[in-house]
Amino acid sequence: MDVVALTRQLVDIESITGNEGPVSEFLHRELSALGYQVDRMAVEGPRCNLFATWPQQSRPVVVLSTHMDTVPPFIPSSEDTQHVYGRGSCDAKGIIAAQIGAAEQLRCQGLYVGLLFVVGEEKESSGAKTANQQSPGCRFLINGEPTENRIAVASKGTLRIDLTAHGRMAHSAYPELGESAIDKLLEALRRLRAMKLPFAEGIGPSTLNIGMIEGGRAPNVIPDYARAQLLYRLVGPADGLRREIEQAVSGLANVESVLETPFVRLRTLDGLPTMTAAFTTDIPWLTNWGEPLLIGPGSIHVAHTDGEFIEKQQLLEAVELYCGIAKSLSQ
Repeated sequence: MDVVALTRQLVDIESITGNEGPVSEFLHRELSALGYQVDRMAVEGPRCNLFATWPQQSRPVVVLSTHMDTVPPFIPSSEDTQHVYGRGSCDAKGIIAAQIGAAEQLRCQGLYVGLLFVVGEEKESSGAKTANQQSPGCRFLINGEPTENRIAVASKGTLRIDLTAHGRMAHSAYPELGESAIDKLLEALRRLRAMKLPFAEGIGPSTLNIGMIEGGRAPNVIPDYARAQLLYRLVGPADGLRREIEQAVSGLANVESVLETPFVRLRTLDGLPTMTAAFTTDIPWLTNWGEPLLIGPGSIHVAHTDGEFIEKQQLLEAVELYCGIAKSLSQ
């Protein structure tokens, strides 16, 4: 199988989260033509996960999995002698191609693995949450994300917080008559930036990103409203950190937890280089799919950028890596 050509075919099908239908249909058609039994798992409208198995092994020991959706904007594929470029080339359509290539190679050797491709990973993991209710009972899940073909010892979790401050409008010439929500929000953010965050030995620290700030009415109006959206990367449980956040901004702003993805430690294998994934994956939402491992070609540092790419050599190496891991886990 030409995994480079398949990567380009997949990249050239726009599948920004919410519009995975066309790439799902393409994969359903291609996998069916190869002889797989391909089941659709309905998620929402035309959006569906795909679970592909062989009739000889409808309940595989090992399942290879990743996601079909991408972040915007759509960027069509191109290539040079060393790289494939385009949106999704490393996150995660090149990984889809490598996993199919590995499954085909293993089949020729008499080992049958499953393939699970899901929607919605880039937003709220809706596809993974649906798939978790339909597990066939496999023992191992090899999840693919860009780790430069190193196996992850852990994947950081996330805690997304909305911080909202309220004040009282007044004419800006008489600030004493009003109460600035922006001043409150700035002080709340100062306290949070000064707060010591959890640290996990061998993993590293939790981190904070202040991603969005909005508020106010006009330059000549004391603002009655201000809001910030924060994202913490977790290296442990969120409960204690959430309490500290609430205590730090008490009296200044309201705290709303919008989204939480757990921190997970992962299985590794002897002989494979390791890394810590500072990003989140679908793994916390696929707990019924067996013991998880996380590994894939490509660098997360170029994912979600306008110059996203994957090295062709890493694609080919990933096929062999997936084959070797599947064999090791199946013994």
